[in-house]
Amino acid sequence: MTQTVILNGDTRRALAKRLIDVAPAGSVVEVKAPRRSNQQNAMLWALLSDVSRAKPQGRELPPELWKALFMAACGHQVRFEPTLDGQGVVPLGFRSSRLNKAEMAELIECILAFGAEHRVEFGDQRRAA
Repeated sequence: MTQTVILNGDTRRALAKRLIDVAPAGSVVEVKAPRRSNQQNAMLWALLSDVSRAKPQGRELPPELWKALFMAACGHQVRFEPTLDGQGVVPLGFRSSRLNKAEMAELIECILAFGAEHRVEFGDQRRAA
């Protein structure tokens, strides 16, 4: 049986400790930082869309490719493979859904810094998040 416990208070922490105490030998415990929030995700896509519309450096890329470029710039593993017709590349191995809150905040800051350097006008979504 799999149990997921969000450690958001003393009661939940006590439950996690009890689950460990009764877990059979060989069980695996994994503690992870909280995943990105829905608010962060919404902000990410709003920022990526703003960058895409601005076409900085003359680059006309969809938001999905900008996301891959920014993730690579933040040190997340991204691999680009040539398309089947050899006319471009596609990103592989990147998923912002796996980022925790701190990593997502870093990615958002990277986009904002790039935007400031390249005079990208960000919409109200940035201030709302």
